[in-house]
Amino acid sequence: MVVIRLSRGGAKKRPFFNVVVADSRERRDGRFIERVGFYNPVAPDGDVKLRIDLARVTHWESHGAQLSDTVRRLVKQFGKSATAAA
Repeated sequence: MVVIRLSRGGAKKRPFFNVVVADSRERRDGRFIERVGFYNPVAPDGDVKLRIDLARVTHWESHGAQLSDTVRRLVKQFGKSATAAA
């Protein structure tokens, strides 16, 4: 099964997450199919904290990909902020 989930990067105590499309059997930070965004929970004010390519997420969902609970929450949050900015 294909899942859209977070892949952790960054340094100790400075997390950075890529939003990736991956096979569910791969490790969390292992091989992935496509990177569709990022999430930086400790971004300083003025920097982008979250960016997701909603078109690609929709594409993968239409092909059967499942969103992790956290990514589902982030996509909902990003959708609200994108409509508020427009």
